[in-house]
Amino acid sequence: MDSAGASLGIVEILGIAGSVSLLSGWRLYLTVLATGIAMRSGIVPLPEHLASLQVLANPWVMGVAGVAAFCEFFADKVMWLDSAWDAVHTFVRPVGGALLTLAVVDPSDPATQVVAFILGGGGALLSHGGKAGARAVVNTSPEPASNVALSAAEDVATAGLLWAAYEYPWAAAGIAATLLALVIGLLLVARRLIRKLFRREAQADAPPA
Repeated sequence: MDSAGASLGIVEILGIAGSVSLLSGWRLYLTVLATGIAMRSGIVPLPEHLASLQVLANPWVMGVAGVAAFCEFFADKVMWLDSAWDAVHTFVRPVGGALLTLAVVDPSDPATQVVAFILGGGGALLSHGGKAGARAVVNTSPEPASNVALSAAEDVATAGLLWAAYEYPWAAAGIAATLLALVIGLLLVARRLIRKLFRREAQADAPPA
């Protein structure tokens, strides 16, 4: 990367950190694997400030992430198995997102590291909640194709947006803001639909007047 790309401003750094955090809540293992592959192949030559992320290019790390991403790819496309997988990862994804975010910010500033860890975990948990909620709603549909389509869209969006955030750091803040708005929208939609579903079930179980 050239000298202009080697020094990132605070907005670009926060944008990358936010993007990585939010995408980890969708696809933690794919985020780790895609970042490692991109760095190892030279597609994403990270600046010195993000050198700590080079550990993701370690063959062992990539291998474990690859196996986990392979399992998640199929588990996430099976109705109700995807919700079980999400439930198991309610703790894993936020911790993973927090650690990835921690690697992005300046290691010489402990206060920033603590803030990054907390916000990174919170962002990953928020996006995980939006994903899990949306998937639970989709699983109530009798049409399994919708589940597969949504999962495939998440796969493509995670890989594409992650690449865009690293390749164009100046746009990373916009990517993170868009992801945050999308996640909040998913949470609101899922909340509304779940409440409607419970209301319908309650009306069905109520004794006739």
